[in-house]
Amino acid sequence: MDRLSNTVRPYAWGSTTAIPELLGIAPTGEPQAEMWMGAHPGAPSLLTRITSPNTAPNTSTAPNTAPGDPTPEQPLTEVIAAAPERELGRATVEKFGPRLPFLLKLLAAGAPLSLQVHPDLAQAKRGYEDEERRSVPIDAPHRTYKDANHKPELICALTPFAGLCGFRRPAEAAEAMAALGVDSLKPYVDLLGAHPEEAALREVLTAILGADPAEMAETVNLAAAAAERLGGAHAPYARIAHHFPGDPGVIAAMLLNYVELQPGEALFLGAGVPHAYLDGLGVEIMANSDNVLRCGLTPKHIDVPELLRIVRFEATDPGVLRPEASPTGEELYETPVDEFRLSRFDLSPGAAPVGLTRDAPQILLCTGGAPKAGDLDLAPGASVFVPSGEKVEVSGTGTLFRATVVV
Repeated sequence: MDRLSNTVRPYAWGSTTAIPELLGIAPTGEPQAEMWMGAHPGAPSLLTRITSPNTAPNTSTAPNTAPGDPTPEQPLTEVIAAAPERELGRATVEKFGPRLPFLLKLLAAGAPLSLQVHPDLAQAKRGYEDEERRSVPIDAPHRTYKDANHKPELICALTPFAGLCGFRRPAEAAEAMAALGVDSLKPYVDLLGAHPEEAALREVLTAILGADPAEMAETVNLAAAAAERLGGAHAPYARIAHHFPGDPGVIAAMLLNYVELQPGEALFLGAGVPHAYLDGLGVEIMANSDNVLRCGLTPKHIDVPELLRIVRFEATDPGVLRPEASPTGEELYETPVDEFRLSRFDLSPGAAPVGLTRDAPQILLCTGGAPKAGDLDLAPGASVFVPSGEKVEVSGTGTLFRATVVV
């Protein structure tokens, strides 16, 4: 096992306190939005490996290391690239290629994230190849597809966590808009009631994103003031507008389900499902991709035609997930994807150690207490990388999340 040193991303929407409180350190006053654990090239985890006296070190990455010595700190990307089958296991490499197929995060939202969707695998491949063919620079602000992979994701709440997830029924959205009493919202209310579900949602979102910016800003300001007066179910839209005054995403948000998760509950976000996280701390896991198409609540580029092609215009139940417990104490969050598998262990004092050995790579993340992974003592926020097939047992008291793949 290898302790990980992880990068914290200071995105503007991040909480200034949530991640420091979990780590038990003083806040800096700056937003701390995400702590990344994995082998994403943008911010790979660094690991220090202590080679076992019974296991030869990986001389391709640590040529001067003797058994029992710590290796120099190395990016996980380089460690995997040097010996993919050793680190990931043959089955993982055959299924996903020589890369860690998931990215694990601590996510701390102090303000709304952008309203967004992700493509499916075929859409991502097609979009990436098209932009490559047109020589759109990978770091261009108007570039949509950063890679050829899809980005399903799962967020599990560590604190009360608020978000938007999937379209609600058109009649519910129309009722919410009509209650605000804003004249410029009446055309959207009428459209929502005049067409079948898919056409109604498509026409209204298209109209919102294509509206005159000055007129839309006025509509948003009036709607925000009305939502502030009404409170209750309308209060979230007033809070969103506070962070994004005049943004059409405030009106688009009224088309979506508002969800509040309690600690331990989770949401799975599949392809084409519009969503936004609003507030709270959680553990997030996703396929290792950067492909995001934004709908609003952002100053970044919005590719409206491509967005409208990717969005699934259907009302859905947000589907709050609760973990399924097994006899070993593992609580699994079931999802329909193979790139990641997330589970949780609540370890009790005096209980027998739990074996987690698996023929696949794993990252273990402590979110509470003082558990042990093998001989390593963990504290909240600490994480370790477990290569495929390496024997590992967890014990002690606390909460551990286990991230791995399905092979």
